[in-house]
Amino acid sequence: MSRRWFGYLAVATVFAIVCVLLANWQLSRKDEKAAEIALVESNYDRAPVPLGEVVPTREAFDDVHKWVPVTVTGTYLEEEQLLVRNRPRSGQPGFELLVPLQLGDGTVFIVDRGWLPTGNEHDLPDVIPSAPSGEVTVVARLKAGEPSLPGRSAAEGQIATVNLDDLQERLDVPLYTGAYGLLESETPRPTDEPPLPALKPVLDEGMHLSYAFQWFIFGILGFAFLAYAIREEYRHLNADDPDEQRRAAERERKRAAKRSDANVEDELLDGARSETVR
Repeated sequence: MSRRWFGYLAVATVFAIVCVLLANWQLSRKDEKAAEIALVESNYDRAPVPLGEVVPTREAFDDVHKWVPVTVTGTYLEEEQLLVRNRPRSGQPGFELLVPLQLGDGTVFIVDRGWLPTGNEHDLPDVIPSAPSGEVTVVARLKAGEPSLPGRSAAEGQIATVNLDDLQERLDVPLYTGAYGLLESETPRPTDEPPLPALKPVLDEGMHLSYAFQWFIFGILGFAFLAYAIREEYRHLNADDPDEQRRAAERERKRAAKRSDANVEDELLDGARSETVR
């Protein structure tokens, strides 16, 4: 083994380590998907509970309560509504419509009333439906706020992400910053046609397990290719060795036998085709 081959071995080892890391990353993604599916299955279709039962303070929110339906009663602050830009749905660009809901104690809970398609004007929907006026009881599914995206800008009346801390500063109200709600229903019902409701998450773990197996196989193939290259070089360097010559002759004899068998099969097939034509 020369220094060159030890270098090749080091490359194969590094390649295998990278493949293992990528495989483990795919397995962790699979576990994340499985945990998300478990939350949807356990929480999505539960009976609604009062907001205070699962979000006791404005800042509190436990991820185990994601998708839990809650009931909230208050008054929409429609003049403070905002559009969340860059929210495609089924391949069509659009917006999410956020409307603050002021509760009886003065606190505010953000309600995502649903999705609106981009209209004739590229940066706006054609119509923004009005929310119910007066006191309204909302059923909404809880979801944690989103992180800020540095460098993302938005037009007046729009935001790039649902960052609840930023919204609290923007609205200057005592806002629930632990979670917001995806609208399920409103009582009384709105007079305008409401935005499209949020879609139920797809219960699919994806191809992460398959991708993980592929990365493990790639790591093994790196060593297999190295072993093949070493064997071929060994044969080349020992071409004059009698034992190696005998082995080479035996390999050539077997290949010739296979070629002969293939030729016989081809002749038989050609004969059969000729008989069929006649």
